[in-house]
Amino acid sequence: MYLCKVSSSSAKIDIRNLSIDSLKQHFIDMGQPAFRAKQVYDWLWAKSCTNFDEMSNVPKLLRENLKNVYLINNIKIDQSQFSTDRTIKNTFKLYDGNIIEGVLIPATERMTACVSSQVGCSLTCKFCATGYMERKRNLNPDEIYDQVVLIDKQAKENYLIPLTNIVYMGMGEPLLNYANVLKSIERITAEDGLNMAAKRITVSTAGIAKMIKKLGDDQVRFNLALSLHAANDEKRNKIMPINEQNSLKALAEALKYYFSKTKNPLTYEYIVFDDFNDSLQDAIELAQFCKHIPCKVNIIEYNPISFANFQNAAIDKIEIFADYLKKQGITTNIRRSRGKDIDAACGQLAVKEK
Repeated sequence: MYLCKVSSSSAKIDIRNLSIDSLKQHFIDMGQPAFRAKQVYDWLWAKSCTNFDEMSNVPKLLRENLKNVYLINNIKIDQSQFSTDRTIKNTFKLYDGNIIEGVLIPATERMTACVSSQVGCSLTCKFCATGYMERKRNLNPDEIYDQVVLIDKQAKENYLIPLTNIVYMGMGEPLLNYANVLKSIERITAEDGLNMAAKRITVSTAGIAKMIKKLGDDQVRFNLALSLHAANDEKRNKIMPINEQNSLKALAEALKYYFSKTKNPLTYEYIVFDDFNDSLQDAIELAQFCKHIPCKVNIIEYNPISFANFQNAAIDKIEIFADYLKKQGITTNIRRSRGKDIDAACGQLAVKEK
């Protein structure tokens, strides 16, 4: 259960913050039959309706009453940028004027939405543009859901293909917005929601040990990815301050617990920075860390940002690094950047001040 947002100007309740049971009770209190709540709930979550007037099987008088009591704080696309590689970056405006970004990443066999979970970020990772922003607030479940709906519509309109995958790899740390992220996934995967498969969803974390354990306790069905970037505490501390409170030992223990509860293999995301974490010794340390639980490694091309001095490692060093991991029996993929020309690639999302 999470608190309703109330508009300061109208004192109306955002109807999407009500559970189906709460909505039924509200309708009963209004003198309406409970089945009307199910109709409205279906419009909100299965049909992604953001306008009471479009709820055609709801009596007009009731629709007018709903508008007097409730509102729908849906997000809107403020701007879209199109990359030469067909990636589309969206700037979304929230109901309170805050801005976030989300990306459509098209590929041959999949259409992926990269969504944000917070306005800004508090983790201050040294290589990530979002980390240089102030964290203003968490996103509500409906605001995350709306990103998926709008990007899915964009995929259909531009490429005639619906979304196949969702990654929580945009702005913010998902596990610091735990309840709302899980509620958004529940609405995205529910039969009376968007009905997408949980295995098509990946949540990426910078590594918060106690919350990884909570994912295990909740026996989540979606995929988990850990932004590792160094399997050495000294190096990881330099680029990811979160590691100072969540050491590699603590993360390893949390991941073992998570796997024991879910049996879900993990994905490690590893950006290879030039002359920082691209040596054979770094690969050896990563391979050792990979022994804790079944996993795969995605080696990610670094996308330089104006705030930091990191550079992407040379392609031959990346390939040597990947080959070593493969020889150790670790499934390893090298991921090429998408949308770099519009600042939509990994680590580049940041709302620019106007």
